[in-house]
Amino acid sequence: MTTEKRTILLNPGPVTLTKGVRDAMLRGDWCHREPEFADLTRDINARLVRVYREMPKDFESVILTGSGTCAVEAMLASFAPRESATLIVANGVYGERMVKMLAAQGKPHCAVTSAWGEAIDMDAVRTALDARADITHVATVHHETTTGRLNDLSALGQLCGERGLRLMLDAVSSFGVEAIDADGWNIAALAATANKCLQGVPGISFVMARKHMWADELVPAGSVYLDLAAYYQGQHGTGFSPFTQAVQPAFALLEALRELEEIGGWEQRRSIYRHRAGRIAVTLKRLGLQTLLPPQEFSCVLWSWVLPDGDNYERVHALLKKKGFVIYAGQGGLGTHIFRIAHMGDIQNDDLERLDAALRECFAESAGAAR
Repeated sequence: MTTEKRTILLNPGPVTLTKGVRDAMLRGDWCHREPEFADLTRDINARLVRVYREMPKDFESVILTGSGTCAVEAMLASFAPRESATLIVANGVYGERMVKMLAAQGKPHCAVTSAWGEAIDMDAVRTALDARADITHVATVHHETTTGRLNDLSALGQLCGERGLRLMLDAVSSFGVEAIDADGWNIAALAATANKCLQGVPGISFVMARKHMWADELVPAGSVYLDLAAYYQGQHGTGFSPFTQAVQPAFALLEALRELEEIGGWEQRRSIYRHRAGRIAVTLKRLGLQTLLPPQEFSCVLWSWVLPDGDNYERVHALLKKKGFVIYAGQGGLGTHIFRIAHMGDIQNDDLERLDAALRECFAESAGAAR
């Protein structure tokens, strides 16, 4: 049972932890250079590639201490080539961040950028590919939490397959809950994190890549810490990492992966998130609020809501936080007129009942105006 004193995180990570994940961090004090931690690392990597049933035969994982952004930057540092170009397909903050990463790494790249909230512009992608014969890799974001859009990657993935392009995927906010078609999308590598849909804690992220990528297509990273070659050689050799790993977050990730397996895997968790999203949406729509995107274009992980005319995020955030719920602001130009609600973590029915009451209190005045 939950209590009213429990704060529920409705931001896009970190998440409200289950008791099991929280307790796992009390497992003890381990040295990261002892054989038991090497065994733990191997276990985590094996479980990560099993999250999606079709991936173990072709993919291997490495973990590293850092946020999801760390994993994305390491993926680009170690797999984006220096002798050919990478096309970034962006429609939000995190796609645009990959452009900045490749620029900082001094690697050849170009970008197809759509307005935040817009779908991927496949005509522009084809035009960009036709214009540059040196493009061999494509990078994009699966779930762009800037708006909550779940990018439909079927056409992009098919195009990558037809043209023999390597697709590198930011799956930070989708891994473990949304469908990932590794073969159909021609995915070469993906990056993700423990503290979102897997429901672990911040501090551990990971990169998964096809076995032939690890064997033949690593490039000089131009970085010591982000050089995935060293992580792969260590974790798939002795089991050790080149640098100190976050031990307690690793305990938490192992328990989070066990809990995901116990509930039936990513499909079941997606069903849970969809139910939460729908329940919250019913309340907010009855109160007169509208979504930023059509509901079918959102990920089950996060939806963006338009603030009522005359309202502001600071008031909404403060009232809901007082009631025990932490929501999230919009980014950039969206900051003045949307707020975001994520559906991840240990959120129980009584939490949703409390949230329903808090939302009705928060937006009662707006609902009255709408009527």
